[in-house]
Amino acid sequence: MTAAGPAAPGVPGAPASSRVVDRLRAALEDPSGIVVSTAAGVLDAARTDKSGWIVPGVPIAVVEARSVADVQATLRVCSELGVAVVPRGAGTGLAGGANGTGGSVVLSVARMDRVLEVNVEDELAVVEPGVINADLNTVLEPTGLRFAPDPASRAISSIGGNIATNAGGLLCIKYGVTRDAVLGLDVVLADGRLIRTGRRTVKGVTGYDLTALMVGSEGTLGVIVGATVKLVPIPPGTPSTLGAVFPDVRSAASAAAAITASRTRPSIMELLDAEALEAIAALLGPEVLSATMGAAVTGGAFLLVQFDGPTAGADAHAAGARLQAAGGTVRVAGSVEESDQLLTIRRSFHRAMEVRGRVLIEDVAVPRSRLADMFDATERIGAEHGVPIPTVAHAGDGNLHPNFVFDDDGTGVPERVWAAADAMFREAIALGGTLTGEHGVGVLKRRWLRDELGDDSYALQQGIRAVFDPAGTLNPGKVFD
Repeated sequence: MTAAGPAAPGVPGAPASSRVVDRLRAALEDPSGIVVSTAAGVLDAARTDKSGWIVPGVPIAVVEARSVADVQATLRVCSELGVAVVPRGAGTGLAGGANGTGGSVVLSVARMDRVLEVNVEDELAVVEPGVINADLNTVLEPTGLRFAPDPASRAISSIGGNIATNAGGLLCIKYGVTRDAVLGLDVVLADGRLIRTGRRTVKGVTGYDLTALMVGSEGTLGVIVGATVKLVPIPPGTPSTLGAVFPDVRSAASAAAAITASRTRPSIMELLDAEALEAIAALLGPEVLSATMGAAVTGGAFLLVQFDGPTAGADAHAAGARLQAAGGTVRVAGSVEESDQLLTIRRSFHRAMEVRGRVLIEDVAVPRSRLADMFDATERIGAEHGVPIPTVAHAGDGNLHPNFVFDDDGTGVPERVWAAADAMFREAIALGGTLTGEHGVGVLKRRWLRDELGDDSYALQQGIRAVFDPAGTLNPGKVFD
């Protein structure tokens, strides 16, 4: 892997760009170029995502699909011509999984953004893939139901993208990840065929679970054009929130484990290490954090815990006692405003990182019992490679987000940062963990995939991909080498 990032190949032997564009415009009845765009700005925007990695090559065109028929027509043309297709939603990914590669057609479903049905009795909704996560919950609010998956990008990420990467978020400790909320999918295969997976019923075991297979497949098996998602009741009452500052991250991780072992179930449990807390203090002002917590916060680790539901107050009180017994300085929010202030500490993490320089946002997960060990390893790796790695973790499920911070000189991610990331990925696997808890593999992590899966599982998964896409035109170069 070079400092500029990995290559992402297209399909060799593809026809001339002009022929591809002409065929697409004819199939989509788009002579004006509104749906099939070749504008330089549009093509450049499709080459990158929130990871900051930019594909070396340039796509042939970007198709802005408005309907399932548009998606089918695009895939039929590209399948016939042997042209690579890169499915794309809102472009908020962090692993390069939807970046338009050289010679490919980027198939955007961002404009397919309708909520087609809300069924309160069956507690489900039917949506198009371009619906923004937070927008769906705005629509649902009057019903007393919500779509539980809540990635940090929920205000800008689409549900199709959430499904493609099996996104998690702060609430997944209690409510599960995206896969747990998907009942069925409408998927267009590489050759243009439309299939429907799953069902609208609570139970169902007919045939293989293709829905679960599609969730997290990162656009390598088909293009998601519709989803039937499970809704859950909005918990009654006001959530109860508490924050605690600990002398070090290991004691904070032990305290989080104590909360889990108590068999109470927080809806949120987030852990910030000392470097992360220092950066947030610099952003917001140390006096703001001290006022929020009622004590100095720099130099230690911060644990945020929130409970919801009818027992939230009692659960928070009991958790506060446990955190204090574990050595934490605890602040229990006495109002909605105080709760928001505590949540702001966590929510300011990414903004604080961006102020410090360019950031490579990574994502590993380990068994919860090894969370402190992974924090220790990340600190050691940062020191060894001379790279600051402030880290935040979803402490309730062992999912860490180390942020590699470096000066941006315009040449891409430096080799020392990739070397540090390599060491971190290998450490996570050695601790019984995984390369990615919720961001996906995309391009940026594919070189480590075989290390986690093993040769036999890797080959089997490549075989599954070939069943869905024998010609290899659908998102080539992503996930697998």
